[in-house]
Amino acid sequence: MDAETSNREYPPKGDRAAAGLPGASARAEHRLREAGIDPDRLSIFHLGLPPGTLRPPYPRWARRMALGIALWGALYFGDLAGLALPRWAVAAGALAAGLLLLQSACEAFVVGTQRLAARLEWDHYVAGTVSEILSTIPELAAIGFLIPVSPAAAFTLALITIYLNTLVFSLYSYFLPKDTRGKYLMPRPITEAGAQLLTAGAAMGLILGLVMLSLSVNGHAKAAFAPADLAIVAAVLLGVFGVYVYKLLEEYAREETAVREALDLSETEVARRRDLAYRGVGRGTLPVIGWLLLVGVVGAFLGGERVAAFAEVAMTDFRFNPLLTALILAGFAGMSEYVILWQAHRKGEYGIALANAFGGITQVMFLVLPLTLLAIAIYQGWVGHPALPLDFGLSNTFLLLFLFPTFFVLLELLEEDHTLGLLDTTIMTAIVALLLLVLVTYGTSSGTASGGGG
Repeated sequence: MDAETSNREYPPKGDRAAAGLPGASARAEHRLREAGIDPDRLSIFHLGLPPGTLRPPYPRWARRMALGIALWGALYFGDLAGLALPRWAVAAGALAAGLLLLQSACEAFVVGTQRLAARLEWDHYVAGTVSEILSTIPELAAIGFLIPVSPAAAFTLALITIYLNTLVFSLYSYFLPKDTRGKYLMPRPITEAGAQLLTAGAAMGLILGLVMLSLSVNGHAKAAFAPADLAIVAAVLLGVFGVYVYKLLEEYAREETAVREALDLSETEVARRRDLAYRGVGRGTLPVIGWLLLVGVVGAFLGGERVAAFAEVAMTDFRFNPLLTALILAGFAGMSEYVILWQAHRKGEYGIALANAFGGITQVMFLVLPLTLLAIAIYQGWVGHPALPLDFGLSNTFLLLFLFPTFFVLLELLEEDHTLGLLDTTIMTAIVALLLLVLVTYGTSSGTASGGGG
């Protein structure tokens, strides 16, 4: 454990500044309930490692990063030296190196951001939001390297990830501890701003899918996305995401203000409450924080290059279509997030687990996907690719249309402020399974140049 962290005072029993955290005063929580605030639904949680966790000289993510760099170097320089390896070994090695680097880069960004937030004394909800946004950089790097190999695979990867994360969220929420009514109430910022975001995602997926389907069925001259189309859709999605982040932070801030007023916390107690959220975060110097963020950038760059190398081998040597390649990448790439979710759940940190699971849906839909569309638009307009433009084929249409029923089920869940029951989880699993079945059975290798992109 870091010396600075180990010497920090942890909340004694009955500390009212810890409202919403373990160790909070029962009397303080009673006062919150009298003020109409449910302490069990507050969005405050401990960032970083929990107290008492052993902190080795080199954290696990750093060791995974070193292993990924070593594997990357062996493959890269072996290829330059003309070392002849079986193509399956090249593909497997590239996938393993890419995933190791991307996962460790994601953790480096999170750790660096949390240390910076602790040093600058940001509120915990600002730190959590910024960390989640920066954690998408490795995924964006992978998609950026994948676009020159296959724009269709990059597009499919972004959308398939939404469905897989939705399935994980629904399965996980079913196993959360329930109250006497068999429910587990979620934090209000998720049920309010998050529900509105799901409504927007469902509507936009339905509109785009219906437009694509109508133009294809009626034999319209326009049968693919033009760069301007992709740029407009990306701008709309990013605009919604920007307003969502603002509203989310505003609701977090309003919640914290209500808590402070209800408990009549002094400035010292407010500062202590902020410090308690960072009690598992080691305060590093600015050079150390800068080094962590730089390591994240390098890991994302190298990992994205290896993922693209795997995709190229898979589609060139093994004749995988973009859909199958994206499915493989989405399944493997999400493993680190699922492990983090499970670890948080085992520690009883349900708020962190829920935030990660739900953020995996909203951030991919309104941040990763539009940036992917924007990158494809730029590549299509300035560089060109034989598989561009993205056509209005079955695979692309299905991927967008199925957003409506998927998000609709989640919206119904959040409107009642609780997690999924057995029937809800079964319905969500059936929707995602049906989507994958339809794609595998009827989906074509979309993204072929079909004309009509203007």
